[in-house]
Amino acid sequence: MTHSTIPVATLGTPRIGPRRELKIALESYWSGKSNEAALLETAAALRSANWARQKALGVSVIPSNDFSLYDQVLDTSVMVGAIPKIYGWTGGTVSLDTYFAMARGAQGVSSEEACAHGHHDHGHGVPAQEMTKWFDTNYHYMVPEFVPGQTFELASFKPVDEYRDAKALGYQTRPVLLGPVTFLRLGKSKDPAFDPLSLLGNLLPVYIDVLRRLGANGAEWVQIDEPCLVLDLDAAARDALRRAYATFAHALPRLKIMLATYFGALGDNLDTALSLPVAGLHVDLARAPEQIEAVSEKAPQGLVLSLGVIDGRNIWRANLPALLDRVERVVTRRGTDHIQIAPSCSLLHVPIDLDLESDLDPDLKSWLSFSVQKMDELATLGAALGGGRDSVRDKLQASADAAAARKASPKVHDAAVAARVAAVTAAMVKRGSPFASRAATQRARFNLPAFPTTTIGSFPQTAEVRKARSAHAKGALDDAAYERFLREETERTVLWQEEIGLDVLVHGEFERNDMVQYFGEQLAGFAFTKHGWVQSYGSRYVRPPILFGDVSRPKPMTVAWWTYAQSLTKKPMKGMLTGPVTILNWSFVRDDVPRSAACRQIALAIRDEVGDLEKAGAAMIQIDEAALREGLPLRTSQWKTYLDWAVESFRLCASGVADETQIHTHMCYSEFNDIIDAIGAMDADVISIETSRSKMELLDAFTTYKYPNEIGPGVYDIHSPRVPDVVEMTDLLSRARQRLDDSQIWINPDCGLKTRKWEEVKPALVNMVAAARQIRAVAN
Repeated sequence: MTHSTIPVATLGTPRIGPRRELKIALESYWSGKSNEAALLETAAALRSANWARQKALGVSVIPSNDFSLYDQVLDTSVMVGAIPKIYGWTGGTVSLDTYFAMARGAQGVSSEEACAHGHHDHGHGVPAQEMTKWFDTNYHYMVPEFVPGQTFELASFKPVDEYRDAKALGYQTRPVLLGPVTFLRLGKSKDPAFDPLSLLGNLLPVYIDVLRRLGANGAEWVQIDEPCLVLDLDAAARDALRRAYATFAHALPRLKIMLATYFGALGDNLDTALSLPVAGLHVDLARAPEQIEAVSEKAPQGLVLSLGVIDGRNIWRANLPALLDRVERVVTRRGTDHIQIAPSCSLLHVPIDLDLESDLDPDLKSWLSFSVQKMDELATLGAALGGGRDSVRDKLQASADAAAARKASPKVHDAAVAARVAAVTAAMVKRGSPFASRAATQRARFNLPAFPTTTIGSFPQTAEVRKARSAHAKGALDDAAYERFLREETERTVLWQEEIGLDVLVHGEFERNDMVQYFGEQLAGFAFTKHGWVQSYGSRYVRPPILFGDVSRPKPMTVAWWTYAQSLTKKPMKGMLTGPVTILNWSFVRDDVPRSAACRQIALAIRDEVGDLEKAGAAMIQIDEAALREGLPLRTSQWKTYLDWAVESFRLCASGVADETQIHTHMCYSEFNDIIDAIGAMDADVISIETSRSKMELLDAFTTYKYPNEIGPGVYDIHSPRVPDVVEMTDLLSRARQRLDDSQIWINPDCGLKTRKWEEVKPALVNMVAAARQIRAVAN
């Protein structure tokens, strides 16, 4: 390919490795099967491969420090020494075990055991830091913790070390740092009156130290990410941005900063961004294409504009000629010396390489683009802008042809689905009676004890379960043998739940690979990859379904397994479904129709399943909406529109049942205060939420709102290997009772137990049942 005079940049790339090499190395280290040196060797090899891959694909501005062993926000906390006292850090370089204790918690082992595995544990159990969603993505970050008067110190040289590693391999990279203002805004303090932005003056010297070291080692540019610039900012936040970057400019006059914004439009923060003394500004033109005119017109002529024209969060192939028409106007206006072409955000959010997918429908595959293909698209755009369209004519034509074929494909459009959506009525999105009436009917039907206990749905997907699933997929285990295996796992799990005294049971979901994929595989309009992994958090990777066309449900999806599980017990067995908003938000969604239209289609399909479960005898049906808040627009002015159609979609799938049928839902880590009205409007009979890491603080929203329905606040953190004791759980329940009426409270873990081990799950649930009994005794 002709070398372009337009620089082609990436803001970050996937860390996980084409074959999930990072996951394998992390879990080997955590289990004690390998040591720190082996883990760091794998990490170094992955970074090297990422740099080489980008250079080979024509990327001219290659990032470093975009790699992380767990999370880039946690890396920043460690870099600046924002380590809560509980982790026992006393200064100096932060150890890997302290890092992972912050990420995952630590059960605590003896010093002899730690040394035997090459680890240096603290010798006592500690909980993980709180975790929540990164803006409106399905990536999770570790929430920084701050205290009034906190000081910071340089405690990790990772950005400098990784820049030096790249340089030694012949790559001049642009190091990436999370910006100080965004970092502080992402953090929390146990003192609700404390503003973390007040720590900016203490924090900036550490950033300056890092930037100086990068400059001294040869870095010419540094990318500093301030995605907070696409949020609603007050005067204090804008002042903090001006103060931070004025400080950088004064202390580091020769270092060039590329200020990176993404996930939306700058909007009313545009003037603030353009006033900052930086050398470059990156803008997201995939999420907010409309801002290209205002940005290019207002930006000072000497400012380098990085145009994020390739979507870094979705997998659709770009229509390159159409993009060129838009970008060429900006290049003509500003000149080739002050333009870069880039993805809208880090490519962390998309799979690595489409070429690994040999089984996808050929038409669908021709419409897709993963990280490797997106870099090739960027290089094509750069070549076309620098050397003219003739230099890449064939690639441009192929891109246009693919866009036209997708638009016209009968695989995408189904007239019957469109007609059904058009026939939805107001009565279909409303339960037959108000909650108070339903609750009385349901309590009479179930006769559960106070503070009923249950779990969220899944039980451990052990190595044996995964092995059997893999063998079945490869044809080495026939259908009958695989079903027999799954029935045995289900029976064992149901009987064990009865044995320990849980009140409402689940079947364990051993037949399910993923809470979204399992349903998508049985719905028309979805497709799936084999290697399309993206990171959710740490070593937890997911393969999001590809929602490419109109959605319908050809046949029941869960009824047979529910029927079998219920036959094993007289206790209530929940039917387990994933809700339409979560299926939408955890998929790569088609971009040719509004998200609201796609969501209503999914809702109608799930409504069919709810109806069939009820006909089969299911008295409790859980419809998880783990990702409801995740889809919330970043600007408050757009919230109502989203919440209206999201809540309507949930109600559409849940409202066709009788009063005596109890509808549950579950939500993952979220700040609920700002959407509590919408949660109330969902009108689920019981909602379970993740509250253990926040020590029940998240319930404050439900208290202030006076949420009338029933709630299961999670009493232990399933994202950590720790086994909480009875005292810890009863303490959390006591806090819950301070915020809720006893009649509202259910007792459950924070989330599903799929990723945990049985040796962790069993004692934790036994403790949970014991805690419930203690609380019942106290309440009586």
